[in-house]
Amino acid sequence: MKERPILFTGPMVRAILEGRKTVTRRAIKPPPDFLGSMADPTTPFKTLGAGLHGQIVCPYGQLGDRLWVRESWAADAQVDAVAPRDLSQGEPILYLADGGARQTGCSMITPGKARPSIHMPRWVSRILLEIVSVRVERLQDGDGETAFESRYIAEGINRIHHGDGEYYYHAFESEPGPGNWIDPFDAWRELWVSVNGVDSWATNPWVWVVEFKRLEVAHG
Repeated sequence: MKERPILFTGPMVRAILEGRKTVTRRAIKPPPDFLGSMADPTTPFKTLGAGLHGQIVCPYGQLGDRLWVRESWAADAQVDAVAPRDLSQGEPILYLADGGARQTGCSMITPGKARPSIHMPRWVSRILLEIVSVRVERLQDGDGETAFESRYIAEGINRIHHGDGEYYYHAFESEPGPGNWIDPFDAWRELWVSVNGVDSWATNPWVWVVEFKRLEVAHG
């Protein structure tokens, strides 16, 4: 069993904490030649299970491995000039996604500067995930197939009842209004584009599909 870091945005951190997000898709970079061309959706590698995918090893880990989440955070303003690697592990921490706090004896006086997720040390991380499945597929697999509804809801999109007997889907937390989608696939597309850009959607890349369960909230 290995542990690796993984980055998530604030909305996705909240989705994990609320139990709405149990899967993440990440583009395979660069895609090996043996996966087939963009125009060939029949390549058998897309249905392989956990482990070695042909000649590809998933950089996020395999079944049973763990991922510790890196997210945006802040320490006290009085240590703003201190690099993350030099902070005392007794420092109070503020998690910007939801305002959660880590305190181990010291209280935060004034929240300091926002620190990016990439600079989060292991001891600051409050979310630990265990990988339960890894597979390879094309990004747009399942478009228009209602049987695939749950797989995109599991990406952390919101299912909101609008009071008219209908449910709509949102890429982000929101009240009824602009951004409503009847098909969860459309909400998932909006979410992907917001993070990776329109071009990444249009090329329909091969992606790692990493399913996970949250083991613990270490702090907060």
